[in-house]
Amino acid sequence: MAAEPNKESEVDVLIIGAGPAGLMAALWMARCGIKTRVVDKRDATVRAGQADGIQCRTLEILDSFGIVDRICKESCHMPEMCMWNPDRDGLIHRSSRIPNTIKGLSRFPCGVLLAQHRIEAILIEEINQYPTVHIHHNVEPVSIDIDNNNTHDHTSHAIRVKLKQVERGHLNHATNGVSSSPIRKLEHARQGDQETVHARYVIGCDGAHSWTRAQLGFCMEGEQTEYIWGVLDIIPLTDFPDIRSRCAIHSAESGTIMVIPREDGLVRIYCQLSTVAPGDDGRFDRSRITPESILEAAQKIIKPYKLDYKYRDWWTVYQIGQRVGNHFSAQERIFLAGDAIHTHSPKAGQGMNVSIQDTYNLGWKIAMVVKGIAKPSTLKTYETERRSVAQELIAFDQEYSRLWSSRPKKAITDQDGINIADFERAFLQQQLFSSGFGVHYGPGLLTAHDSSSNGWVAKCPAPEGKTANGEGQGVASSHQPLATRTVLGKRFPSFKVINHCDARSWHLGERIKSDGLFHIVLFAGDVSQPSQMDRVLCFAREMAERADTIPLHRGRVLFESQHNASTQDRGGVARLLTVHSALRRCVEMHAFPPLLLPYDEELGYDYDCIFVDEESYYQGHGHAYDGYGIDRTRGCVVVIRPDQHVAWIGELEDVSGLEAYFRRFLVQPSD
Repeated sequence: MAAEPNKESEVDVLIIGAGPAGLMAALWMARCGIKTRVVDKRDATVRAGQADGIQCRTLEILDSFGIVDRICKESCHMPEMCMWNPDRDGLIHRSSRIPNTIKGLSRFPCGVLLAQHRIEAILIEEINQYPTVHIHHNVEPVSIDIDNNNTHDHTSHAIRVKLKQVERGHLNHATNGVSSSPIRKLEHARQGDQETVHARYVIGCDGAHSWTRAQLGFCMEGEQTEYIWGVLDIIPLTDFPDIRSRCAIHSAESGTIMVIPREDGLVRIYCQLSTVAPGDDGRFDRSRITPESILEAAQKIIKPYKLDYKYRDWWTVYQIGQRVGNHFSAQERIFLAGDAIHTHSPKAGQGMNVSIQDTYNLGWKIAMVVKGIAKPSTLKTYETERRSVAQELIAFDQEYSRLWSSRPKKAITDQDGINIADFERAFLQQQLFSSGFGVHYGPGLLTAHDSSSNGWVAKCPAPEGKTANGEGQGVASSHQPLATRTVLGKRFPSFKVINHCDARSWHLGERIKSDGLFHIVLFAGDVSQPSQMDRVLCFAREMAERADTIPLHRGRVLFESQHNASTQDRGGVARLLTVHSALRRCVEMHAFPPLLLPYDEELGYDYDCIFVDEESYYQGHGHAYDGYGIDRTRGCVVVIRPDQHVAWIGELEDVSGLEAYFRRFLVQPSD
């Protein structure tokens, strides 16, 4: 971005806010080769405090971009939850130890904790490898306008955003604790310099006090609670035995503490401030609260154990509020995500996770429309899918916050207190949701209807006169009983399989990369039986005949860098993977048709596209077919969206149904 004032430029996507939601959107744009700008009024990424919990589903998402290893190495892992409650004498004692997440739910056994600025820096470092996305700090938006005459034409740059440089900046190689991750500022820019950017799409990821939301005239619906909590990030000096485990500590009279261990010896203390009451306007006076007063409250709760500190990294105080925006987008051109569209308490560690998952849902959809691959109606699914998640989050958070903030019952007749057993049951019940695996998108344009029953009802009603897909036509049908444990609309689960060619063991989910492609998984069944192999060959022939309707990516999928074009530029909207259940020794690699074992004159055979549900030499048997609920002899076909949610399930013979699914939202050659 040059320094001259009033410069004008064009981008496909402008992202306002370089927090976790904005950076996830930017990462999608980078991987898909979309010309994108990210602006943030902050000087650089935050250096302390903010969010820190990364749930298992978010780890899977980060792994799909190839960046999870560094995060896992730097973070504090959180396998256990300890419950502390008052005994008959009113003194706290450990009442139970339980796993922090459901065993076997993910290939990542538990969530981890890492400061937000470290996560942002790792994301920025990855994004900076790509030439189409540029991140600029010290830049804030001044105005935003939509050309209503051109919004129907999604190739037009119908949005005009005026940007302003807020202070002198330059290319700054400060890394916020992560090496080789420069924060880009406006080189040679001067304070007050302005630029007008013309964009096809804008994504507002600018936090709870969103400028973008205010400019659109949207509002947040919900209310503040009376619960007030203080937060300390400290290196604790304590004799409390579970200080390095996640803890819920309910005292008899003094309130509640949540203990969250952090990286580098830090511990986050969430402390209920029971002596602070909101005023007549429902808000509390922040000036009355200090780090010392938070520590004093925590010391009362944790008695008879001692708690003190000499080093404090960060502190804050907040009033719990649960709100959801009344609109998630303006004309499917300007979108809101993350805290800009939903706010809640941090008790279940959902803030950063749900924000990342918002733009993980949205980013690939915008990229496909920008590239002319998907119809603009695809963008309507963002609000219908993510609004339901936000509403479930708020409902969950309201009950969970109440349980955290209420004192234990003193007797059975105590109407004001909570039963501690109810709290522990609620914690166990919420694990599926809080880990990120409870998200379930209803049927619509991108998720097929289950034709084997009356089907589901979409969680969000469609616009008046239209169905949930937004196009005024019935939902595509699918057949859930073919894969009973692979639920339409939910994230595709992962089980261990063996590479047919080299016997290496993989989690199948590891092979579903975030490269902008759909994945069609052919569960080929027992291909050692001639009749089943005939079904597979017939499937391959029919798929080849529909190459124009369902263009397949051929050859190896490589992660792109600045030296390579994006995956979608090399052709295809879907990658075909095969998982069979025969013994490897009974089926040779070249028995599979070329469609299932692609050959490229430059890259050779794609040896990473055929897998087998068989016991590995060193890591046991994954029992994938059982895990997916699929018949080992006949198999089935499963379509997985670019965001890893299950989209369609059908028989090998139902290639016409598979074609019908893709026709609904893909731009066809005749269009």
